[in-house]
Amino acid sequence: MNNSTQPLPSFFSRISIAIGAFFRALSDAEYAARLARIAAGEPQPSAAPVSAPAPAPAPAPAPAPAPAPVTLRVATPDAALQLLGLFQREARLIDFTQENLSAYSDADIGAAARVVHEGCGKVLREHFTIEAVRGEAEGSRVVLEEGFDASAVRLTGNVVGKAPFRGALSHRGWRASSVRLPKLAEAHDAAILAPAEVEL
Repeated sequence: MNNSTQPLPSFFSRISIAIGAFFRALSDAEYAARLARIAAGEPQPSAAPVSAPAPAPAPAPAPAPAPAPVTLRVATPDAALQLLGLFQREARLIDFTQENLSAYSDADIGAAARVVHEGCGKVLREHFTIEAVRGEAEGSRVVLEEGFDASAVRLTGNVVGKAPFRGALSHRGWRASSVRLPKLAEAHDAAILAPAEVEL
């Protein structure tokens, strides 16, 4: 009984198979020997089982992405030195801070502080546009929703829990919306905040 699940070949197919087997048996001795064993009813050696391909190894889990490195910008000293030089030129700020004030009266210090205040204000007005970070009046109640800009608003006092935070605005903060420092000549030494003066 044929247990093959394949349909039996038709008559004309068998003619083609027989002719093909005839010519192959003439040219291939091993093939002819196999045909002879089939004709004699001998059991045929079973073909070596075809091993199923080994399953591909499961891909290794992708490593968790590393957090993006924090890029630290290098502050160029020339602009800071230039600004310090402007404060010295217009307000004598370095002279004021380097002076030992213990020998002066409060009235003298107050008069000098007025000159420093006016000169520093002039520098800021000429070279910066400064705006308040918060538009509310100081002392007013404000609400900071989740996702507020922590670089623009600093929480003080009893900071517990998470946003929204409710509190009183103690300082409006300042933001420079534009900067207009003068251009420096290539040979200019910004480290000279104020040249020494020699009177002749």
